[in-house]
Parts: sequence; structure tokens; C-alpha cells
Amino acid sequence: MPNKVFYLFLLISGFGFFGQAQNPNDSTSIAIDEKLIVINEPLVGRVIDPLAPSKAAFYSAVLPGLGQAYNKKYWKIPLVYAAIGTGAYFYVTNTNELNRFRDAYKNRLAGFNNDEFWGVDINGNPNASPRIDSDGLVRAQQTFRRNQELSLLITIGFYALNILDANIDAHLLQFNVDENLAIKPHIQYNQMENSSDLGLTLNFKF
Repeated sequence: MPNKVFYLFLLISGFGFFGQAQNPNDSTSIAIDEKLIVINEPLVGRVIDPLAPSKAAFYSAVLPGLGQAYNKKYWKIPLVYAAIGTGAYFYVTNTNELNRFRDAYKNRLAGFNNDEFWGVDINGNPNASPRIDSDGLVRAQQTFRRNQELSLLITIGFYALNILDANIDAHLLQFNVDENLAIKPHIQYNQMENSSDLGLTLNFKF
């Protein structure tokens, strides 16, 4: 009799353990839900060089366009040289014209009438009166001097702008533009007023 009771107890225990193993909702089940497994991937951060903007500005100061090359913005180099070259061209042109009229004016003050602005007749002799008088030479000098100074300022301005562009560009290249942190515009339909509302959405993922 005791043996029958012992075998009956083992049989009931076996059915109980088998039922627990087959119950997916039982907390004592040894089955592992794969959906609960979390894989942590390391975040790769960018190296920030605080001296990069200073380096870019220094390179552009030494040689215009070199800072843009340092920032890998090669398409800006032709623009830099075109801007500075245009200013330098007009500076040299106005300087040459100023020297022409100034030399002629000095020649007039010395008592000569053989400058290029006096003019000659059909026989090659100097005209009785100059084509451009002395007052005209003075006004021309004033005009070309003003243009010369303006061209110089424009050239210096483009040179300074080249340095500033390299410095700011180096700053912007180190900004965090990850999609996990972004502000995006959106349009939402307003059911109360039957209209569309424009707003901004701040997305921050971590």
C-alpha cells in the first residue's frame, strides 16, 4: 500500500512539472523571451578640436583660400581669389590712371605743353589750347584717387572676409547635427478653427 501511494505521488508531481513547463504565462518557466533581450550599442562621438577655428583663420591669413582647404571646402577657393583679385585689379588700374594725370599735371606746372592730354594738330605741333586743362587734370586725379582708395578698402574687406569665413566654417563643422537631436517644422490641422497651424517639433532621442 505505501508503494502505491509513493508511485501515485510521483505521477501527480510529474504531471504538475510538465504543465508548468508548458505554460508560457507561468513566472517560473525557464523559457526566455527573445523580445526582452536588449542589445546596447556604444555611441561613437566625434572628436572636437577647439583650436580648429583658430587654425583655419591663421591659414587663411597667411594665404587666402588655405583655410577653406583646411576645412575641405575646396569650392570656395576660386571664389576667394576671384573676389580678392577683382579688388586688386581695380586698385592697380586706378593707380595707373592716377599716375598718368598726375605726371601730366606736374609737366604743366613745369611749363611744358607736350603731355598726352594737351593734344597736337594735324602737323604734329601742340595745340594752341589743351584738350584737358589743368583744372580737368586736378579733377581727374581726385576721381582716380577716390576710386583707388575704394578699391583698396574692398580688397582688404574681401581678405578679412576670407579669414572670417574660414573661422566660422570651422566652428559650424563641429556642431552636432545628429538626427537624434533636431528641430523640424511641421504643419498640423486645427479641427477647432478648420485651419492649418505651422509649428516646430523638437526631437531628442537617447
